[in-house]
Amino acid sequence: MPAVLLLGFVAVIPLIMVVNFSIHDIFTLKSKVWVGLEWYKEVLRSSRFWETTGRSLFFSAIILIIEIPIGIAIALSIPKKGALVAVCLVSMSLPLLVPWNMIAMIWHVFLEKSRIILSVAGINFDWKLNGFHTWIAIVLMDTWHWTSLIVLLCYSRLTTIPTAFYQAAAIDGASLWNVFYFIELPKMRSVLLMAILLRFIDSFMVYTEPFTLNAGGPRSSTTFLAMELGRDVVSYNFSPAAARSIIYFIIVLTVTWTFKTALAMHESGDNNKLKIASQNGKTKD
Repeated sequence: MPAVLLLGFVAVIPLIMVVNFSIHDIFTLKSKVWVGLEWYKEVLRSSRFWETTGRSLFFSAIILIIEIPIGIAIALSIPKKGALVAVCLVSMSLPLLVPWNMIAMIWHVFLEKSRIILSVAGINFDWKLNGFHTWIAIVLMDTWHWTSLIVLLCYSRLTTIPTAFYQAAAIDGASLWNVFYFIELPKMRSVLLMAILLRFIDSFMVYTEPFTLNAGGPRSSTTFLAMELGRDVVSYNFSPAAARSIIYFIIVLTVTWTFKTALAMHESGDNNKLKIASQNGKTKD
């Protein structure tokens, strides 16, 4: 009951308020007119909405493709025992301790110095006026900031794998790839699910870093869905912002549910294979 009450306070009540805002035309908080689904229709008919949505989904896909493998690789390379463990874990935790609004400021300085160095080598890296270069800068910035989360989650799970598994693999002469694929990766599946969902949601809702870095430019090439929503809020367009928020919420919920369902089906298939193999073994005995 305390959990239900807390969830209702932090999630259900605000969601009801946002839905109420989205079906009214609000002039002030005390003056509003019922419009039904008009704001939803307006948002869904907007080309800018679909452009920013596609851009956000593409950014999330890039982030997952880059950060998940890098995070797993770094987690596997950290020693399980010894003095280096604390050094590695503390070093990996440092980017997570930097406030979001400071990330872009740090990378402003780093990118400007890098631009000067690259220009000496004859490489023109114009991250302010070249959209492709701005995308590279944002992806690098996000990778530096959030890969540590995946590393820490994967490493925490790797340390719980019993040494008997590795001993059995060594006796069987298993290669490093076989150890990873048949022992370590299955054990990390639950934390990888958590990492993928967290990184998808965070990257899909990215706002502060790209906005502070280049304000969605150049020519709106890095304007994401959350930034378009932020503009409505700043402009006091509460009703369109509420409708956009609900659509935003449905997209995140749909992708999350689809991924979770696909993973559950995959795990169910693995369990069925294990049962069949076990029954075949009993039959042979």
